[in-house]
Amino acid sequence: MEEGSIIHIDYDLFNASTEKLIETTREDVAKEHEVFDENRTYAPMISIVGSGRLIKGFELHLADAEVETDYNFDIDASDAYGERDQSLIETISQNVLLKSVKDTNTLHIGGPVEIGGRTGILQFLSAGRARIDYNHPLAGVTLRYKYNIVKVVEDRKERVETLLKMNTGREDFEVEFDGDDMTVTLPEEISYDQNWPYAKFSLVQTIRENLGVGIVVFREVHKPRVIEEEE
Repeated sequence: MEEGSIIHIDYDLFNASTEKLIETTREDVAKEHEVFDENRTYAPMISIVGSGRLIKGFELHLADAEVETDYNFDIDASDAYGERDQSLIETISQNVLLKSVKDTNTLHIGGPVEIGGRTGILQFLSAGRARIDYNHPLAGVTLRYKYNIVKVVEDRKERVETLLKMNTGREDFEVEFDGDDMTVTLPEEISYDQNWPYAKFSLVQTIRENLGVGIVVFREVHKPRVIEEEE
């Protein structure tokens, strides 16, 4: 895969030591391992090769991967989420813990807690003390990936639409090219998205880096609202 390629990847992620399924994009695999969630959509992950959005070991493997080929390989913790760091495990007073959480009813061993802007896992709570582990949940874990690049996005317009979907989760943009210049007509509802003013600057940079476009125009269209007459 060339750096900058926009690809669709089907994958299954396992803990290599326990063979427990951690994540999958495939509905049949989720059902097979009895972790199917009817509230989520199972679909290939979209990524940009060499963008640094994936863990190091996966990025390195993608560089030599080919489309529509099945791969099965392990990633050591050092190239995944790192080794466990004992200095990231802290013991605090129970009072500090209780003052830091919004709803104490959500506290449970093994559950996430946020203390001072950091999110960790509550490991222990007893005798007025609480132990919080701020390591990534997969730190120290050797990962096993099974994946297949099911599609490489080649069409320029589709590449832009894919990047827009990656960054906003929406598919209702209209994209038009005039040479290398590009106009994106925005869905009217995006005006109510407080993150959009910041997201569009990142989008322009991503689009220029991966497509080499010229002028980028974001076009807003506000149609008049028609009030239906009561019969």
